[in-house]
Formats: sequence, C-alpha cells, structure tokens
Amino acid sequence: MTAKQGLLLVNLGTPAAPTASAVRRYLAEFLADRRVIEIPRLLWLPLLYGVILPLRCKRVARNYASIWLDEGSPLAVYTRRQAQALQQKLEIPVEPAFRYGEPSIAHALAKLERAGCDDIILLPMYPQFSATTSATVFDAVAAYYAKRRSMPGLQWINAYQTHPDYIQALAASVRKHWQDKGRSEKLLMSFHGLPQVNVDRGDPYQAHCQATAQALAQTLDLADGAWGLAFQSRFGKQVWLQPYTEPLLCQWAGEGLKTVDVICPGFPADCLETLEEIRLGAAATFRQAGGQSLNYIPALNDNPAHIDALAALVRPRLNSCNPQTLPHD
Repeated sequence: MTAKQGLLLVNLGTPAAPTASAVRRYLAEFLADRRVIEIPRLLWLPLLYGVILPLRCKRVARNYASIWLDEGSPLAVYTRRQAQALQQKLEIPVEPAFRYGEPSIAHALAKLERAGCDDIILLPMYPQFSATTSATVFDAVAAYYAKRRSMPGLQWINAYQTHPDYIQALAASVRKHWQDKGRSEKLLMSFHGLPQVNVDRGDPYQAHCQATAQALAQTLDLADGAWGLAFQSRFGKQVWLQPYTEPLLCQWAGEGLKTVDVICPGFPADCLETLEEIRLGAAATFRQAGGQSLNYIPALNDNPAHIDALAALVRPRLNSCNPQTLPHD
C-alpha cells in the first residue's frame, strides 16, 4: 500500500497587516527565537520588549505599507501561489506555512494530517541552509510532534544552493531582465546577512551563498569583474558577513560605476528585504553616492521556471519513503 504524501512549503513569515500592532506580534515571535538571536535571554528579552519593539514597529509598519499588495503581504501572496502551483503540478496536497506568523507550521501539518497524508515532505524555502532559518523549521516540526502520540513519515529537503534547476531559473530571470530592461555595468548578488560569529561557530550559510553566486555567475558566463556578492539586512552592532550591500554599492558608485543590476538569490519570494530594502532603499543610496540607476531583478516568486525547479526538488522523494513497501528480513 502506497503512502499518501503531502508537501509542507515553509517560508519565514510576515505580519498579517502593515500596522504597528501586527508588526509587533510578528517581530516579537521572530526575534524571540533562540536560534535567530543567540544573546542570553536575561539580556535580550528586556531589550527586545523594552527598547527594540517600541522603537521599531511603527517604522517597520510604514516600510511594509510601501510594498503591500491588494491581496496582502507580497511574501504571503507569492507563497500561496507557489503552493497552489506545486499542488497542481505534483498532484499531492501542498500546504504553505510560515515559521513566524500565520498560517503556522502546526496549523499546516494538522491540515495535511486531516487530508490523510502519512508521509510529509518538508521544504523550507531557504536555498542556503542556516541554523537561523532552516533549522528553526525543524525545531517547530519537532515541537509539534513532541505533543502527539503518532506521527507520519517525514522527509526533509535540507538545502538546494546549487541545484541545477534552481540555478537555471535564476539565470533565466537575469537574462529576461537584460532582454526587457537592458544590461547594467555590473550584477550584484545580495544575500541576507548573518552575524560573522555564527559562521565562525560552524554555520554553513556563507559557503552556501558563495556556492550559489559562483554557480550563477558561471551559468551566465560572467567575468570576475562583472559581478559581486554582498550581504544585506544587518541588525545591531555585531560584525556580520561582509561585504555589506549598501557600502559596496557606495564604493562602486565612488569608483565611477553608473548602473547596477541586483538580484537576491536567497529570497524565493519578494518581501520587505527585497522590495523595500533593495528596490527602494539601496537604489536611493546608490544614486546619492553618485550612481545613476540600480535595477532590481524580482525574486523567482511563482515564475513557472521556479515552480519547475521546486517540483524537481520534491519529485525524487515522491513515494520513496513507504515503510510498507520495504522488504522484510
């Protein structure tokens, strides 16, 4: 008897609305995660609730309002569309979930169980693994089943930083941008940042980002001087992975560079970090430093090539974990 399979598609999360109260609920859950912020709780939580949330929520809410779609948060909209497209393509139940916010991982797992799924494939939408992202999904899944008497078979897609279909989808999006908008003097690949200490302690994230960037540059046949890699979204006073995105753009502008294309390969769906931080904020910074035009290449979102790439990740696991079909001793 073949197991009925389902797919859990997990992205980071988003506030439910572009309001200070919704942002506060979201950030409180996100920034209280021990894997995300490794500062001792006795030091961090008073700072989080007493300083950071009161000071940041209104400003962050305005940033969300600047990118909000009629259907909701871009991250939520595109994640839902990705799940719907994958369900149609793979012909198995697919549930979208967010690590922080709603629908939660617990809610989505319960829906898959009610649909009769006894083998669930877990796909964290983080191409490059980090303990601060992918591992937190594992934590949430484990916490859900820690309170239950039974559980389905689980298959875990750990990372896909150089999967050929993912790289080809990225490359196709760059080529389409060049065809439609023209090609800038340089391509910048901007990834979400991470404290340097995390990598020093063994997090593979930086190596994964470098591998993605190298694979994409090779696929696009870019010379070494035609592209760069940087890390964005730095928070706090710690040293994070370098070079930092905006200072690098300022450096390029100071060296006489006038036009730059930017792609964010670590973000499978457009969100605050791509639309507000890069498309709006980094573009303004580049112009103020003397550049003329920074052109953001959208995330893969629900692009058919992206859906095909995600399906290619899942297909090898379809009906491959059925205990009832294994030979007996």
